[in-house]
Amino acid sequence: MKTEVLQSIKKTEEEGRSLIQAAREQKVKMLADARVEAENLIAKETEGVEEYKAKRISDAHTEAEKKSAVIIADGETKAAKVRADSKKNLEEAVDQLVNHFKVKLNV
Repeated sequence: MKTEVLQSIKKTEEEGRSLIQAAREQKVKMLADARVEAENLIAKETEGVEEYKAKRISDAHTEAEKKSAVIIADGETKAAKVRADSKKNLEEAVDQLVNHFKVKLNV
C-alpha cells in the first residue's frame, strides 16, 4: 500500500511538473505572439501616420498654390492700375511741359 501511495504521489508530481512546463511553454508562445501582433500594429499605424502626413502636406501645398494665385492676380491688377495712372500722369506732365515751353517761346 505504501508503494502504491508513493507511486501515486510521484505520478501526481510528474503530472504537476508537466502541467507547469506546458504552462511555461504556452506563456512563452503567448508572449511571442503578442510581440508579433504589437509590431504589426505599430507598423500599420506608422504607415497610417505617414499617409496622413503626406496628405496634409499635399493639402497645404494645394492651399498655398491657391493663395499664391490670388495674391499674384491682385498684384497684377494693382500693377495694371499703377501703369494706367502713371501713363495718365505722364501725358499730363508732357502737356504741361509743352505748354510751359510754348509760354517761354512766346515771351
